[in-house]
Amino acid sequence: MYTELQVFSDLSEKVHYNHAEFPLYAHKDKLSFYKYCAACHWHPDLEFIYIVSGEMDYFVNGKIIHLTPRNGIFVNSKRLHYGFSSEQRECIFIAVVIEPYSFFESGKYMKIFLESKFSIYTNDFILLNSKNNWQEKALKLIQETYKTMQEKIDNPLLIQAKITMLCSIISEQLRKEEHSKEDLQTRMIIWKMTHFIHKNYYKRIDAADIAEAGAVCRSRCFQLFKKQIGQSPNIYLMRYRLAKSCRLLVTTNITISEISELCGFQTLSYFSYVFRKELKQTPKSYRKINKII
Repeated sequence: MYTELQVFSDLSEKVHYNHAEFPLYAHKDKLSFYKYCAACHWHPDLEFIYIVSGEMDYFVNGKIIHLTPRNGIFVNSKRLHYGFSSEQRECIFIAVVIEPYSFFESGKYMKIFLESKFSIYTNDFILLNSKNNWQEKALKLIQETYKTMQEKIDNPLLIQAKITMLCSIISEQLRKEEHSKEDLQTRMIIWKMTHFIHKNYYKRIDAADIAEAGAVCRSRCFQLFKKQIGQSPNIYLMRYRLAKSCRLLVTTNITISEISELCGFQTLSYFSYVFRKELKQTPKSYRKINKII
């Protein structure tokens, strides 16, 4: 079952939990569902990824980690991240996402503990390797959690026990990291510039406008995007527009020409050219294959 990744204008993601009353998302996904490059996003939840088959790169706060089969990664709360494959190769993975403060409803003591471990001052991520003893346990718990969540939950304590153990294992390994004032300011600038793109992607904007939104010069804008997101602002804008167009293609009956205009492409021919170059198919064929209405 594949769930569309929804990102709000501040880059926070709306997480679709398996059960409304249970703040836990556990699904098996294909990287191709996200056009081989998920949107850069963050959420207050903790994220655990297990690679079933294939490989992909995972971007976390300016760093790129290569993930291979039977290994995975833990991504801490409120970190910019996304998975991708530059070669557009398929990768099947399990994603378990949990909102700790809702899941572990327990009072002041637990809240203090969670804040000390899953904060902006501890590790951004932990790479999980199946050859390491405690990391192998974490990887098995990710798989078991996914399997259990696909069944009818007759005993919620079973799920809670697995997630508690998983988070406990990770919390024991998290360490405080130094974050300079400059680093925090950089992240704020990035959020402002991406916020501007998400609010104005359908307009005729360029790198100069994006840089102005972050109150930096054009060269600094390119430097920050490359370092923090791994893409130039122009590529980020283009891919965001494409993501929006893909959604409209499969969920509406709007003409391709109208979609092109609504998503900020100046001409239909340019939209078709970029779409084919990035997704290896035409907008028409994409709509036909993926139509959901």
